[in-house]
Amino acid sequence: MMRKLSLVVALAALTVLATGCQKLKARDELNKGVQAFKNAQYPVAVEHFKTAVELDPAFPTARLYLATAYMQQYIPGADSKENNQMADAAKEQFMKVLEQDPKNEVGIASVASLYLNQKKWDEAQQWYEKLVAINPKNADAYYSIGFIAWSKWYPAYGAARVNLGMKQEDPGPIKDKKVKAELKEKFLPVINNGLAALDKALEINPEYDDAMAYENLLVRERADLMDTPEEYKKQVEIADNWVQKALATKKLKAEKKASQNAGGIVADTPK
Repeated sequence: MMRKLSLVVALAALTVLATGCQKLKARDELNKGVQAFKNAQYPVAVEHFKTAVELDPAFPTARLYLATAYMQQYIPGADSKENNQMADAAKEQFMKVLEQDPKNEVGIASVASLYLNQKKWDEAQQWYEKLVAINPKNADAYYSIGFIAWSKWYPAYGAARVNLGMKQEDPGPIKDKKVKAELKEKFLPVINNGLAALDKALEINPEYDDAMAYENLLVRERADLMDTPEEYKKQVEIADNWVQKALATKKLKAEKKASQNAGGIVADTPK
């Protein structure tokens, strides 16, 4: 009986030792992958990260790096089989990260970003909504929801104006009641949801000038859905105010950056 027990203990010890060796090898592969990643050698990095994950499937850092290395090779806007496969490979690995850690913000944000860059607006919005559910202070996620709202709305809006013979500089609102009613029914909730998200982004980060820019666009374009010229003018005035806020904020941020750079130069000057 003692001999059997000793054999079991010995086998268990060997198993622990082998597992420990696997983990050490996985971390060595991770380090090699990180070095290649830092040198922008992404295909090389992928191979090291893949090996690390194979050696230790429960190694979340290696899995996250693998997904990110795939994502770095994806080119937004390039519609080719190879490029789409790279995005799919990245998403697959990020999803595996989320299987192990469902609240991993990097994983959720990355999946959302991949869908956004593929112009899959509904999927992207769903993932950004997951992100703000986990982190309600993520201004970028709210901004992205606002951007998605504009991306959904603008093609239909632009096409409607062109079809009605309206030039870009022509004032609104849209004269054709049927067209306006159809746009309003389908897109007014989208626009308002986008504006609410942008408001939230600016609540979190009052200097978010990109969010201000899309506030301007959505409000200015929503003006064309108003019922009267007076309501249209009020919306345009609100949009103009957002333009001024965005410009003032950009100027302020540029001045701050210049001041910080100047301060750095002074600090580095030998006395």
